[in-house]
Amino acid sequence: MASPHTGFPNTQTELLRIETNWFNLYIQGKPFHPTVETLQLHRERDEEWVEAHVQVSALAASLTVESIAMFCSERRELVPWVAGDRTYPIFYETQSYEVVIEKKQQELALGFHHDNAYIRQAIKPLGSMILSGIVNFQNEVGFTELELRCNGEAAFRLQLEIFPSKMDYKRDYQMILNDVNEQIYNLSFDFLRKTYQLTGLRDTRHQSLTEFFTILQHVFSRLVQAVERIRQAPHSKLQVENRPVEAARVRKAGKENVPFLAKRPHLLVEDAKQGLIPVGAQRYTPSHVLETKRHVDYDTAENRFVRWVLLRIQQKLKDLKIRLAQKGRAEDPQLTRKMNLMQTQLQRLLKHDFLNVGDMRHMSITLVLQMAVGYREVYRYYLMLMKGLSIQSDLFRLSMKDLALLYEYWCFLKIHHLLSQNYELLKQDIIRVNRNGLFVTLDRTQRAKMVYRNPRNGEIFTLYYNALPKGDQTPTLPQRPDNILTLKKNNATVEYKYIFDAKYRLNPAYEGTPYRRDYKQPGPEEDDINTMHRYRDAIVYRDEKEKEFERSMFGAYVLFPYHDEEEFQHHPFYRSIEKINIGAFPFLPNSTSLMEKFLDEIILDSPEKAYERSTRPRGTKEYYKNKLSGKNVLIGALSQKEQLDVTLEHRFYHTPLNNISDHKILTQIEYVALYQSIQMFGREEAGIRFFGKVAEWRVVQRKEITQIPSGRGASDELYVVFSVEAWEMRKKPILPGGNGVQRVMYTSKYLFDRVGEVGELRLVKDQPEK
Repeated sequence: MASPHTGFPNTQTELLRIETNWFNLYIQGKPFHPTVETLQLHRERDEEWVEAHVQVSALAASLTVESIAMFCSERRELVPWVAGDRTYPIFYETQSYEVVIEKKQQELALGFHHDNAYIRQAIKPLGSMILSGIVNFQNEVGFTELELRCNGEAAFRLQLEIFPSKMDYKRDYQMILNDVNEQIYNLSFDFLRKTYQLTGLRDTRHQSLTEFFTILQHVFSRLVQAVERIRQAPHSKLQVENRPVEAARVRKAGKENVPFLAKRPHLLVEDAKQGLIPVGAQRYTPSHVLETKRHVDYDTAENRFVRWVLLRIQQKLKDLKIRLAQKGRAEDPQLTRKMNLMQTQLQRLLKHDFLNVGDMRHMSITLVLQMAVGYREVYRYYLMLMKGLSIQSDLFRLSMKDLALLYEYWCFLKIHHLLSQNYELLKQDIIRVNRNGLFVTLDRTQRAKMVYRNPRNGEIFTLYYNALPKGDQTPTLPQRPDNILTLKKNNATVEYKYIFDAKYRLNPAYEGTPYRRDYKQPGPEEDDINTMHRYRDAIVYRDEKEKEFERSMFGAYVLFPYHDEEEFQHHPFYRSIEKINIGAFPFLPNSTSLMEKFLDEIILDSPEKAYERSTRPRGTKEYYKNKLSGKNVLIGALSQKEQLDVTLEHRFYHTPLNNISDHKILTQIEYVALYQSIQMFGREEAGIRFFGKVAEWRVVQRKEITQIPSGRGASDELYVVFSVEAWEMRKKPILPGGNGVQRVMYTSKYLFDRVGEVGELRLVKDQPEK
């Protein structure tokens, strides 16, 4: 059993030494990764290290591998190694390794090659006998190939397995790969089924064999399982066969013999004693009658389709072998073995009894193909293989390499998966089609969205990838979070938006570090939490009517790779979600329960609860208390009927200052409305019909208001004059309803826009009213 390592070596250790008759190759670096040791990653259930992959191949005829030595994690030293020996993880992402190639012959033209241009350029000649450099695999995990070429031809290949440092290779990384591929296939299948179900299918003309084989590798084992399930209960039809036989040999004759014998009287033999059929005065017995036999027949359209699919795959594999041979490439034993194994499996499947059927003459999409167990899976994989799946940004190949980008893709697809389990997917633009086949647009340079509907209440919500919702903008600097979930609640005019940003970063909280001191356990990086604060404050929504900016994001959360959900619930960055709606969720294939629970909560929230989750500026409570307590709309009575025309014409309203008992309220008045009493205007015109937004207010003497003569009143009495931007007329007037306004009253704009009678405008008992 491998015990956890203690004391990480800070010096370079020789990890691999390969000696050949042409050169010696050395790789030095740290054999352990501190984060891997802290989180105890890449162990089996019995704490044994998982096995790593190493393959050494001499491709040139005259090149001979003389010896190989590799660092042993258990013995902590370099030990001899031969193909087949067990190896442990010693190469990790984001760590640097020194590669040295020492030539044994000066005239040997050796060059280094790697698919990654940065790694390829890192190894350079040092003098005439040495190639060396520092390589860092960054976030590229999985198999990687270091190749040496002589005069441009591949001579030596070293295949290593690079392990991730923030997640478990077998438990998390492989499941992420499977999840990404599975979700892409599910979306593609749904798209194809809805698009092509009624119109028939055609193969894409431009699908490459490489693309076909890439897809086939992912679906082949499931295709075989589907055919095996069909074998247990194949679709069949009952075949009825009638043939004439001697009457003495027939056990039971059916009604079909009546028309048969009527057309064949020569089969009737006269038999006066035992004749069954009377004809005139004579009785006859048939010498031959029809015997009906029923048997199960598997020659159905569905089984012909299954056989046709298997034959098409078999032919494509043969074409791929021929194409590889024509290109003159060096044979890849692993690829050849895969194709041979597939062909063997196909031959075995085609020998099943239920596939001993005729050729398929035409394609018909039956209910059996769409719904029956086994058949629907074969039909699904047919759609994938024959229509083609062109991956923009080369998602399948990329997913084997850049783990940070893979994690970002997986987070989006996993959120979609969690939502699609309970809610109906209405629209998606990840899978698109053109004349060449399907395209997956999941790409950092593309924008995508998924639209869902809650079947319980009809609410619509949208998941955005790499895009801001319509109307949102960043007036300062561009901001583009990975995922944004927008919720449109019933009876709410605003959308509630939440950011879920994937960060393939983890602070392991090493002993003695400030992070360990402050948070006591692993968690997201502090910089990533700060980024969530920035997103929430920088992304705003502009109301085109009000011409005002409003903060549109109600919450922002980091999704990071960590498996211990129970422990993380005690982390300050998880508890902060409840306090200020900013924090983090651990998110890995087997660690999604916290995220799933939170998604259900915010989707089921009422509009009020959703609003209360957000953090508001200091003073908001007091501001809305004043705004909603009847103090931002002044409703003033008219002293005479003629005052209405003058007030509307000159866009102002005036009332004695003595009517305002609390002068502080003047600073909060935003609107003025006019009350027309029943006594002056009659019941037909009484009520509140006109209102306007206050441009400014001032206190003046009555004599300064020249638009209306002062009459008998004191000319030096103080009045408040409200200048109005423009008078507007309500669609429906607020009727007196047994109540009136003697001088002035106050209400909120919220109530003013919604009530139908004056009595409903009164908010509090102690509001000042004259």
